[in-house]
Amino acid sequence: MKIAMIGQKGIPAKSGGIEKHVEHLSLKLSDLGHEVLAYTRPHYSPKHKKNYKKVKLISLRSLKTKNLDAASHTFFASLHAIYKLKDLNIIHYHGIGPSLFAWLPRLLKPSLRVVSTFHCQDYYHQKWSLLARLSLRLGEAFSVLVPHKTIAVSRTLKRYAKAVYGKDIVYTPNATEQKSVNKIATKSEQKVLDKKWSLLPRGYLITVNRLVKHKGIHTLIEAYNHLDPKAQLKKKLVIVGKPSYTDNYLAELKSLAANNPNIIFTGQQVGKDLELLFKNAFAYIHPSESEGLSLALLEAMHYGLPILTSNIPENIEPINGIGLTFRNKNISDLYKRLGQLLALSRNDIKKMARKGQERSRDHYNWENVAQKTEKVYISALSSKARVLLKFKAKKV
Repeated sequence: MKIAMIGQKGIPAKSGGIEKHVEHLSLKLSDLGHEVLAYTRPHYSPKHKKNYKKVKLISLRSLKTKNLDAASHTFFASLHAIYKLKDLNIIHYHGIGPSLFAWLPRLLKPSLRVVSTFHCQDYYHQKWSLLARLSLRLGEAFSVLVPHKTIAVSRTLKRYAKAVYGKDIVYTPNATEQKSVNKIATKSEQKVLDKKWSLLPRGYLITVNRLVKHKGIHTLIEAYNHLDPKAQLKKKLVIVGKPSYTDNYLAELKSLAANNPNIIFTGQQVGKDLELLFKNAFAYIHPSESEGLSLALLEAMHYGLPILTSNIPENIEPINGIGLTFRNKNISDLYKRLGQLLALSRNDIKKMARKGQERSRDHYNWENVAQKTEKVYISALSSKARVLLKFKAKKV
C-alpha cells in the first residue's frame, strides 16, 4: 500500500503533536511493509533531506505566515499527490485545518482513498483570528464528512463527531514509544541536569507544551507562585517548549514568573535532553484548556510520573483513576492540588507510576495504533469509488 501523509510540518519531529504522531505512525506503517511518503516544509525539515529511515520525504514550499503556512502547503501537497505520485492508494490528512482540502482528491481523482485524522478542535486556540477560526470550523466538518474514513485520537472527539455530524468515526488514539525506563539517574545525567538547568533528580515539576495560551501555562505559573518558597525550592517548576507565533505570550509568562529563580524556561527540547527531563522529574503538570489527546501527557504516563491535569474530558480520558485533576482555568484549585501532589506518599507515587505505565503499554503504543490505522486504510480501499459532485447533462 502506498500512503501520502499531508498536514504535518515535517519529520523527524522537532515540536508539535501532529509531527510526532506522523513520525511514529509512518515508521510503524513502514515496518508493516507499506510505502509511506511524508510532505515537509523547508523551514521545518531540510529541503535536501529525501528520506527519514524508511519514510520518503517530499519537500514543498509554503507561504510561511501564521495563517497561510499550513493551508498553502496542504494545497500544494494535495495537488502534487494527485498528479505526481504514481500508484498512490491513500492520502491521509492530519488535522482539521489541512482537512479543509480533503475534497481535492475526492473530486479530482476519485480512485484515491482519503483518510483524515481529527487531532484537536484547533479553533479554540486563542492565537487564531476570527477568519482562521471559521476556516478551522469548516475544516472540522470537512474532516468528518468528506473523507472515506475519519480517525479520532480520543473517544471524546469520536463522541463529539457523532453528536454534531451524526457520523461514526474510528477511534485510534495517540501513543508513545515504549522504551525501558530506568528511574535512577546516572552520574552523567545528574551532571547534565545540574550544568544545563541547575536541577536535581526528582527536584522539579515539569510541563511540556507549545507556549500558546490555550495550554494554560499562565494558570500553572500563578498557582505555583502561591506555594511556600521552601516548597518551591524543593520542587522547581520546569517549563519546556517554545512559542508558536505567540512571542507575546512568552513575554507574558516570563512577566508572571517575575524572575522567580525556581521557574525555569528551557525552550524547546528534543531527543535525549527531553527524555532526561521527563525521566528525572518528580511529577508532570498539564494545565491545558483545550486538547485532542496530548502526546506529552502520554509520555509522562510512560515515564511513570505522578500526573496533575486540568479536568477537561480529553485529559481525564487517559489518566482517569491514575492521576489528580483540578478545575480547568482555576488558579486556586490548581494551587490546592499542587499541595496535594507534593504531599503524596512514596507508596502513592509508586502506585500512580505503575498504573500509568501499564495503561501506556496496554492502550497507547504505536504498534497497536499502526495496526488499527492499517485496518482503516483497508476498509477505505474496500469502499466504492465515487465522486463528490456529479453533473449530468439533460438529453435534448
